[in-house]
Amino acid sequence: MKFPPLQRGRLLRRYKRFLADILLEDGREVTAHCGNPGSMKGLLEPAPTVWLSPASSGKLAYRWQLAQLRDGSDTFVYVQPAGANQLILEALESKRIPDLPAYEVIESEVPYGPNTRFDFRLTGPGGMTWVEVKNATLSLGAGRVAFPDSVTKRGTKHLRELTEIVRSGARAALIFCASRSDAQSVEAAALIDPDYAAALRDARENGVAVMAMATEISPQEVVATKLLPMRWPGED
Repeated sequence: MKFPPLQRGRLLRRYKRFLADILLEDGREVTAHCGNPGSMKGLLEPAPTVWLSPASSGKLAYRWQLAQLRDGSDTFVYVQPAGANQLILEALESKRIPDLPAYEVIESEVPYGPNTRFDFRLTGPGGMTWVEVKNATLSLGAGRVAFPDSVTKRGTKHLRELTEIVRSGARAALIFCASRSDAQSVEAAALIDPDYAAALRDARENGVAVMAMATEISPQEVVATKLLPMRWPGED
């Protein structure tokens, strides 16, 4: 996924979940839309360098796309959860996720039941595979990336529904998009949301395919590149 020319600045504050005040390099202070509803734990202090794109719609002129951490690592983080779906879609279209069953048709935002939409449904010779994507940005150190960064009842609900799909005889997969340039593995953030971690373990044990994709990130583009290992308690 290529970016339009991005503007560089420094985060002043993030507030009301979806707003961020940014000091641009030319001295202007602007307010940008922050599309990440989570806590963004570990991404806000020390105040990172940020990269903004022009907004194509809405009241704000900019959207926050990247955080470049100023903790000595110079790590890039893609902060748009909705954009992770586009990254995985591009990977699906180019067949860069080898652990999925063969498919020919990719549908997006497919309803499941009265109150749920899954990110993708893949259809191929062997039937359908339901796919949910999560954007993982929390660092536990040493390349370990975790999800979620705050309690997510919605995420836990999705896991239980994916488990129901497999128990019914169909296929389901959860794909973590590891949106950090330093990612080497992905795991559940059990200390932040033990219910989610338990639901993820149960989903895996019942046949939901759980996988993670690495990303290459720069101010020019973000690309989901290859599978990363998942870390599971007791299996290290």
